[in-house]
Amino acid sequence: MSTKLSPPITKNTHLANRAAPLSLAALFGEQLDALYGLVQRSDYVFGSPLGPFQWQSRTYYVPRFVYFGPNASDAAVRLAFLSGFDHRDLRGTLALLHFVEQLALRPDIGQGLNLSFFPLIDVLGLSGASEERALVRQSWTQAVAPEIDLLEKDSRLRSYHGFVRVESAPGDDAITVRLRTPAHEEHPTPGVELIDSNDVAPFMVRWETASVDASADGPLTIADDQPFHPFELTLRIPAAWPAELYREAVASILKRFVLRYRGIVAYGQHL
Repeated sequence: MSTKLSPPITKNTHLANRAAPLSLAALFGEQLDALYGLVQRSDYVFGSPLGPFQWQSRTYYVPRFVYFGPNASDAAVRLAFLSGFDHRDLRGTLALLHFVEQLALRPDIGQGLNLSFFPLIDVLGLSGASEERALVRQSWTQAVAPEIDLLEKDSRLRSYHGFVRVESAPGDDAITVRLRTPAHEEHPTPGVELIDSNDVAPFMVRWETASVDASADGPLTIADDQPFHPFELTLRIPAAWPAELYREAVASILKRFVLRYRGIVAYGQHL
C-alpha cells in the first residue's frame, strides 16, 4: 500500500517564513498525491516510500517511486534519481515528479530497467521541522540527517549502477552536466558515452568531470562498499527558466540518458 507524505502547510507553520514559495510547496503536495493515485493503476510504476523515521515524536517518509520495465530481473539496470535536497527550491522535485508521471502514462522507456526516484530529500525542511542542513553536501558514510541515512541504507541494499541528481543553477544560462566517479577508479563507460550533446539538444550545455574521494559528499562516498563502482551524474538546470521549460528539459534529457545507458549495458553484456 502506498504511503502519502502530506507536509503541513499553513500560514502558521515555520515553512511560511522560509524562502520557499508556498505556491511551490502546495503544488508539490498536490502533484505528489495525484501521482500516488496514478501509479496505483500502473503495472510498471509503484509508490514505495522509504521509512518511516521519527523526528520530534512525529513520523515521516521519504517519497520514492520505482519503475520496473518489462522483463526486469536481478541483472536489470539499476539507477537512482535524486532531487529536492533543499526544500526552498522545488523545481527539480516537480520536474522529477513530472518524469515519473510520464513513465506511468507511457511506460515505453525500455525493458530490463529498475529505476528508483526520490523527488524530495529534504522532507523535514519542507514540513518545517528542521532548519537548513546542507543535505547535498553530506557524506553518506557519516549521515547526520535521517533522510540521508535512509538513502544510504537503500543504496547499499540495491547496489545502484549510478545516481542521477537534478538541481537548479542560479545565475546560469546553460545546462550544466557533471559526471563524477570514485577516486582512483575509471568508470568502464566514459562520460562521452554516458551522455553527449545530442541527449541535451537543443539546449546549450557545459560539461564537468571530477573524481570523488571518501571524504567528499554524496552517494559516491559509499562506492567502495559496493560490488562495483557506480557513477554520479548531476543535471543542473538554469533556475531562471520557466517551470514548463524546466520540467520538459529534465524529462527529455533523462529519457535520452536512460535509453543511452541501457543500450551501453546491453551492448556490453553481448560482447
